[in-house]
Amino acid sequence: MIPLRYNVRSLAVRKATTAATALGIGLVVFVLSTSQMLADGIQHTLGSAGEPGRAIVLRKGADNELVSSVDAKLVNVIMAAGGVRRDERGPRAVAELLTIIALSRRNSATALSNVAVRGISDRVLDFRSEAKLVAGRAPRIGADEAMIGKRLRGQYRGLQIGQSFVLKKNLSVRVVGVFEAGGSVHESEIWCDAQLVQSAFGREGLLSSVTVELQAPSAFAGFRSAIERERSYGLSVERESTYYEKQSEGTATLVRFLGGAVVVFFSIGASIGATITMYAAVAQRRREVGTLRALGFSRAAILSSFLIESLLLALFGGAVGAACSLAMGQLELTMVNFSTLSEMTFAFHASASMLVVALAVGILMGLAGGLLPAVRAARVSPIEAMREA
Repeated sequence: MIPLRYNVRSLAVRKATTAATALGIGLVVFVLSTSQMLADGIQHTLGSAGEPGRAIVLRKGADNELVSSVDAKLVNVIMAAGGVRRDERGPRAVAELLTIIALSRRNSATALSNVAVRGISDRVLDFRSEAKLVAGRAPRIGADEAMIGKRLRGQYRGLQIGQSFVLKKNLSVRVVGVFEAGGSVHESEIWCDAQLVQSAFGREGLLSSVTVELQAPSAFAGFRSAIERERSYGLSVERESTYYEKQSEGTATLVRFLGGAVVVFFSIGASIGATITMYAAVAQRRREVGTLRALGFSRAAILSSFLIESLLLALFGGAVGAACSLAMGQLELTMVNFSTLSEMTFAFHASASMLVVALAVGILMGLAGGLLPAVRAARVSPIEAMREA
């Protein structure tokens, strides 16, 4: 077996080609990692808004709250159905109305973005335990007040405590509080009184959804049956966790597809680069290889030595790419939620398994690029190599 320091010295001597090839492999690992982190961040942001112990009721046929409409007369019927948890204040449930408005970004008076506005009830913070005030106070029911998710704070004009934004023409709403919600999509929403939203958008007597807390996750089937068997209601029921997971599928799938397409092209380029680098190394070191053969090292030892060299190259590049992708975890991005057409802000979400997979892909590329040059090196005749020298 040829000593490992031989391969390390060889890579160190060829600094330029080693760096270029490692950079190519590192770039593939970086793109693969960040695209997966991006998709996972979207799924985490949307998925973390749901709880398996809750159920959400929408109009039958509606795939999201924005296009759903539930008659306010049915709210009490839904809350009184079997399986709904109750406390001293009554059924643990909230009826909400979701819509979107266009707001100007802080640094531009002309760039408008869609922002989700959720009409809430007075017990939303009690019901959604993951939502907690981090500044100011909750809006008063019946007042032209709102609280905003922390990821909206300062991103749009009027979205700071004490400032006002236009909910609808001739109707300004004052921001009185900021809340966080465990990193979920709710942190990219504006919350204000449901009746205020109904009045502003002419949706009196209508709501988007009713969300209930179940007595136990196992009570879902009974609750769903009680609501959906009354066909006159025209309602459908899903677990809240399932609903938000479905909301993330379209956007996350698109990100993974685009990231995968980029990775395929980059992988081809990186593998070709590794092949060229290793072929050049073989050509430059024919005398060395011939000497190694003359010293008694077998073809298998030569083959494995060059493969190890490719592996070291891929490991170095992959490690750099993975480390750079971890730095992306400090960033937050804004993207359109394809389900509601509103913008949401989310962070890259890294996991150990994802980084291992990306690094493994980089290693495979290095080995694939080094295989043919390693075979060529193993076939070098020691006599011919010494004559060429």
